[in-house]
Amino acid sequence: MTVSDYYQLLGLPAGASIDDIKRAYRQKARMYHPDLNHSPDAKDKFILATEAYEFLVANLEKLTSDDESYQEAMEYWRKYRMSRSRRRANAYARASYINFKRTKFYQTTRIFDATTIILGLLFSIVMIIMTIAGYIIRIHDPIPGFNPLFTLILLIFLGLVFLILSVVFLKVFIETSAKHRKKKTVYGQGTQSAG
Repeated sequence: MTVSDYYQLLGLPAGASIDDIKRAYRQKARMYHPDLNHSPDAKDKFILATEAYEFLVANLEKLTSDDESYQEAMEYWRKYRMSRSRRRANAYARASYINFKRTKFYQTTRIFDATTIILGLLFSIVMIIMTIAGYIIRIHDPIPGFNPLFTLILLIFLGLVFLILSVVFLKVFIETSAKHRKKKTVYGQGTQSAG
Protein backbone atom coordinates (compact mmCIF):
# COMPACT_ATOMS: atom_id res chain seq x y z
CA MET A 1 0.00 0.00 0.00
CA THR A 2 1.11 3.51 -0.79
CA VAL A 3 0.02 6.75 0.83
CA SER A 4 -2.17 7.58 -2.16
CA ASP A 5 -3.81 4.14 -1.78
CA TYR A 6 -4.65 4.94 1.83
CA TYR A 7 -6.17 8.30 0.90
CA GLN A 8 -8.09 6.63 -1.93
CA LEU A 9 -9.44 3.92 0.42
CA LEU A 10 -11.01 6.65 2.54
CA GLY A 11 -12.15 8.59 -0.54
CA LEU A 12 -9.95 11.58 0.26
CA PRO A 13 -7.54 13.76 -1.69
CA ALA A 14 -3.90 13.81 -0.64
CA GLY A 15 -3.23 16.36 2.07
CA ALA A 16 -6.69 16.03 3.67
CA SER A 17 -7.01 17.35 7.21
CA ILE A 18 -7.16 15.18 10.32
CA ASP A 19 -10.85 16.05 10.70
CA ASP A 20 -11.50 14.98 7.10
CA ILE A 21 -9.70 11.69 7.78
CA LYS A 22 -11.72 11.04 10.94
CA ARG A 23 -15.00 11.92 9.23
CA ALA A 24 -14.21 9.72 6.22
CA TYR A 25 -13.19 6.81 8.43
CA ARG A 26 -16.43 6.98 10.41
CA GLN A 27 -18.38 6.84 7.16
CA LYS A 28 -16.36 3.92 5.80
CA ALA A 29 -16.49 2.03 9.11
CA ARG A 30 -20.27 2.28 9.12
CA MET A 31 -20.47 1.43 5.43
CA TYR A 32 -18.23 -1.66 5.60
CA HIS A 33 -18.55 -3.06 9.12
CA PRO A 34 -19.62 -6.71 8.64
CA ASP A 35 -22.30 -6.33 11.29
CA LEU A 36 -24.07 -3.80 9.02
CA ASN A 37 -22.85 -4.81 5.57
CA HIS A 38 -23.27 -8.49 4.70
CA SER A 39 -21.54 -8.42 1.31
CA PRO A 40 -18.63 -10.89 0.97
CA ASP A 41 -15.96 -8.21 0.64
CA ALA A 42 -17.23 -5.92 3.43
CA LYS A 43 -14.87 -7.31 6.07
CA ASP A 44 -11.80 -6.82 3.85
CA LYS A 45 -12.86 -3.26 3.00
CA PHE A 46 -13.44 -2.52 6.69
CA ILE A 47 -9.97 -3.83 7.58
CA LEU A 48 -8.33 -1.79 4.81
CA ALA A 49 -10.23 1.37 5.79
CA THR A 50 -9.13 0.88 9.41
CA GLU A 51 -5.53 0.36 8.31
CA ALA A 52 -5.68 3.49 6.14
CA TYR A 53 -7.09 5.53 9.03
CA GLU A 54 -4.43 4.31 11.47
CA PHE A 55 -1.62 4.97 9.02
CA LEU A 56 -2.76 8.46 8.07
CA VAL A 57 -3.44 9.57 11.64
CA ALA A 58 -0.09 8.22 12.88
CA ASN A 59 1.94 9.67 10.01
CA LEU A 60 0.11 12.79 8.84
CA GLU A 61 2.86 15.18 9.91
CA LYS A 62 5.61 13.04 8.36
CA LEU A 63 3.77 12.85 5.03
CA THR A 64 4.13 16.58 4.50
CA SER A 65 7.70 16.83 5.74
CA ASP A 66 10.92 15.96 3.95
CA ASP A 67 11.43 12.86 1.83
CA GLU A 68 13.62 11.13 4.43
CA SER A 69 10.97 11.38 7.17
CA TYR A 70 8.39 10.07 4.74
CA GLN A 71 10.54 7.05 3.81
CA GLU A 72 11.26 6.29 7.48
CA ALA A 73 7.56 6.46 8.30
CA MET A 74 6.67 4.06 5.48
CA GLU A 75 9.41 1.60 6.46
CA TYR A 76 8.45 1.65 10.14
CA TRP A 77 4.78 1.20 9.24
CA ARG A 78 5.44 -1.80 6.99
CA LYS A 79 7.79 -3.48 9.50
CA TYR A 80 5.98 -2.96 12.77
CA ARG A 81 2.54 -1.47 12.61
CA MET A 82 0.74 -2.62 9.46
CA SER A 83 0.17 -6.23 10.51
CA ARG A 84 -0.81 -5.13 14.04
CA SER A 85 -3.30 -2.69 12.55
CA ARG A 86 -4.84 -5.42 10.39
CA ARG A 87 -5.14 -7.81 13.35
CA ARG A 88 -6.83 -5.14 15.43
CA ALA A 89 -9.18 -4.27 12.54
CA ASN A 90 -10.02 -7.95 12.15
CA ALA A 91 -11.03 -8.09 15.82
CA TYR A 92 -13.16 -4.95 15.38
CA ALA A 93 -14.81 -6.57 12.35
CA ARG A 94 -15.77 -9.64 14.43
CA ALA A 95 -17.37 -7.47 17.13
CA SER A 96 -20.84 -6.04 16.73
CA TYR A 97 -20.95 -2.53 15.33
CA ILE A 98 -22.36 -1.22 18.62
CA ASN A 99 -19.45 -2.74 20.58
CA PHE A 100 -16.99 -1.43 17.98
CA LYS A 101 -18.38 2.11 18.45
CA ARG A 102 -17.71 1.79 22.19
CA THR A 103 -14.02 0.98 21.71
CA LYS A 104 -11.37 3.50 22.64
CA PHE A 105 -10.12 3.28 19.04
CA TYR A 106 -13.45 4.43 17.60
CA GLN A 107 -13.70 7.18 20.21
CA THR A 108 -10.50 8.71 18.74
CA THR A 109 -12.45 9.50 15.57
CA ARG A 110 -14.61 12.09 17.30
CA ILE A 111 -14.68 15.43 15.61
CA PHE A 112 -15.36 18.77 17.21
CA ASP A 113 -16.20 21.01 14.32
CA ALA A 114 -16.63 24.76 14.55
CA THR A 115 -20.43 24.59 14.38
CA THR A 116 -20.70 22.28 17.39
CA ILE A 117 -18.27 24.38 19.40
CA ILE A 118 -20.01 27.67 18.58
CA LEU A 119 -23.42 26.17 19.42
CA GLY A 120 -22.01 25.05 22.79
CA LEU A 121 -20.64 28.54 23.36
CA LEU A 122 -23.98 30.16 22.51
CA PHE A 123 -25.87 27.65 24.68
CA SER A 124 -23.69 28.47 27.70
CA ILE A 125 -24.12 32.24 27.21
CA VAL A 126 -27.91 31.91 26.82
CA MET A 127 -28.02 29.67 29.92
CA ILE A 128 -26.19 32.29 32.01
CA ILE A 129 -28.37 35.16 30.72
CA MET A 130 -31.60 33.19 31.27
CA THR A 131 -30.49 32.23 34.78
CA ILE A 132 -29.79 35.85 35.73
CA ALA A 133 -33.09 36.98 34.16
CA GLY A 134 -34.98 34.23 36.02
CA TYR A 135 -33.35 35.25 39.29
CA ILE A 136 -34.31 38.90 38.79
CA ILE A 137 -37.90 37.88 38.03
CA ARG A 138 -38.04 35.71 41.19
CA ILE A 139 -36.70 38.58 43.30
CA HIS A 140 -39.50 40.89 42.07
CA ASP A 141 -42.18 38.16 42.08
CA PRO A 142 -41.12 35.63 44.75
CA ILE A 143 -42.64 32.17 45.22
CA PRO A 144 -43.37 31.51 48.91
CA GLY A 145 -40.93 28.97 50.40
CA PHE A 146 -38.64 29.01 47.33
CA ASN A 147 -35.11 30.36 47.63
CA PRO A 148 -33.89 31.27 44.12
CA LEU A 149 -30.31 31.89 45.29
CA PHE A 150 -29.38 28.18 45.31
CA THR A 151 -30.81 27.71 41.80
CA LEU A 152 -28.98 30.81 40.62
CA ILE A 153 -25.64 29.58 41.94
CA LEU A 154 -26.11 26.08 40.52
CA LEU A 155 -27.17 27.22 37.04
CA ILE A 156 -24.52 29.96 36.85
CA PHE A 157 -21.91 27.35 37.81
CA LEU A 158 -23.13 24.95 35.08
CA GLY A 159 -23.26 27.77 32.55
CA LEU A 160 -19.70 28.79 33.38
CA VAL A 161 -18.49 25.19 33.09
CA PHE A 162 -20.08 24.93 29.61
CA LEU A 163 -18.63 28.31 28.68
CA ILE A 164 -15.11 27.37 29.79
CA LEU A 165 -15.25 24.01 28.01
CA SER A 166 -16.53 25.68 24.83
CA VAL A 167 -13.75 28.28 24.92
CA VAL A 168 -11.11 25.57 25.48
CA PHE A 169 -12.45 23.46 22.59
CA LEU A 170 -12.65 26.55 20.39
CA LYS A 171 -9.04 27.45 21.18
CA VAL A 172 -7.86 23.91 20.39
CA PHE A 173 -9.91 23.90 17.17
CA ILE A 174 -8.44 27.22 16.05
CA GLU A 175 -4.87 26.08 16.83
CA THR A 176 -5.38 22.76 15.03
CA SER A 177 -6.92 24.51 12.02
CA ALA A 178 -4.03 26.98 11.86
CA LYS A 179 -1.46 24.15 12.01
CA HIS A 180 -3.28 22.26 9.30
CA ARG A 181 -3.53 25.34 7.04
CA LYS A 182 0.20 25.91 7.51
CA LYS A 183 1.00 22.28 6.69
CA LYS A 184 -1.38 22.31 3.73
CA THR A 185 0.36 25.43 2.41
CA VAL A 186 3.77 23.77 2.81
CA TYR A 187 2.42 20.57 1.24
CA GLY A 188 0.91 22.52 -1.65
CA GLN A 189 4.20 24.37 -2.25
CA GLY A 190 6.11 21.11 -2.12
CA THR A 191 3.90 19.47 -4.72
CA GLN A 192 3.96 22.53 -6.96
CA SER A 193 7.74 22.75 -6.91
CA ALA A 194 8.03 18.99 -7.53
CA GLY A 195 5.78 19.22 -10.60
